[in-house]
Amino acid sequence: MNTSKGDYIIFLYVGIDDTDSEDGMCTTYLATTIINKLKENKINITGFPRLIRLNPFARFKTRGNGAISFKIAISNNHYIDLVKKIVLSNVENLSMTDCENTNPGVVFYQGKINKRMENYSLKVIHSIITIEEAEEFANEIGAEIHKFKKGRGIIGSLAAIGCQLKDHTYELIAYRIKENHGTKRAIDCNSVILMNKKTYPKTFENIDNDYIAIEPKTLCPVLYGIRGESSEILKVAKDILNVDEPIDCFTIFKTNQHTDMHLKKIDRIDKMEKYGSYIVNGMVVDSPHVITGGHVFFRLSDDFGEIEAAAYEPTKGFRKIINKLIKGDQVQLFGGVGCGGTFNIEKIRILSLNKKQIFKNPKCICGKTMTSAGFKKGFKCRKCGFKLPDGEKIAIVEDRELVENSYYETPTSARRHLSKPLIRINK
Repeated sequence: MNTSKGDYIIFLYVGIDDTDSEDGMCTTYLATTIINKLKENKINITGFPRLIRLNPFARFKTRGNGAISFKIAISNNHYIDLVKKIVLSNVENLSMTDCENTNPGVVFYQGKINKRMENYSLKVIHSIITIEEAEEFANEIGAEIHKFKKGRGIIGSLAAIGCQLKDHTYELIAYRIKENHGTKRAIDCNSVILMNKKTYPKTFENIDNDYIAIEPKTLCPVLYGIRGESSEILKVAKDILNVDEPIDCFTIFKTNQHTDMHLKKIDRIDKMEKYGSYIVNGMVVDSPHVITGGHVFFRLSDDFGEIEAAAYEPTKGFRKIINKLIKGDQVQLFGGVGCGGTFNIEKIRILSLNKKQIFKNPKCICGKTMTSAGFKKGFKCRKCGFKLPDGEKIAIVEDRELVENSYYETPTSARRHLSKPLIRINK
């Protein structure tokens, strides 16, 4: 659809969410299918489609908890009806509605994105919104909603439309032909390593030791997803990759992934709530301990309260960092509070380290380390026989392996979509 300078332009926003399940489909793929159908009818979207990740601790969510939105400049009401027809028919036909937890929602909105819509989006990313609240808000701003089954997807659809990206990244997602859906992906691992070597840090989250992070581990239609700072570098990265199967199509999304948009800085522990994500300072109350399954726990406190914090088994080597903390260390935690009330750590910054003392037996005049002479009998040297009847153990300040004012993060394989990697920490 071409528009001339004198045309009256209407901006139509489309939001889509909650169309996939563990057994297949992907909202980005459904959106790509819709965008391609629109192109066939000479209707092009304005700018990049947007992939907006929502609250990672939401109780009801799709696999990656991501909603899609895109904008179309329209000069003829006929095209508005056509857009709606194409969008709704594809959502109805392609969504995994046989799954009990898949409840698609579509939102159409004409007008300007205002502050209320931006605030609503942030609320969806930071907390829990009900379907009823989303429906009420849609009516207030004059948005048109379409609910399939329970229609929970309208919550994220509205958020995807109103979300303002002060920081953003891009993701190029390549899709498989239908015949290959559900089969093993044929991605050349060496080409992923080469791509990462040539494009990192402008692309990131590509590999993690032997783990190929661009490849999904689900039955969805996605072949791979490359994440980066610009659309241009993603195209360069795509050309380096070798795959031994045909690519159906690909789309580049503008997204809030890896921006820490889900985190709210909070000044006291007792203000944190379940299902919220925060940046919080505090003191380590007790040395971390490992429980069955390999999870590492400790308690964090400030002047107003305390909370249990954890690095779970999937974070692998990150747990070793947490295990090096001791009582009295001052730290800044990045993460969220799950349904059990435990703070799930995504990153940690060491603010200050407490002194770690160890006590050793004194050395003899001959240079040999002395041994205990018995209860309250001091020390003796087995080599030369020298005795220290009133001797005491010597306190030694041990070097800490952690570094003050340094950040430590979970590995790529365990990182949430929204978590900002350290390579982007100053952006």
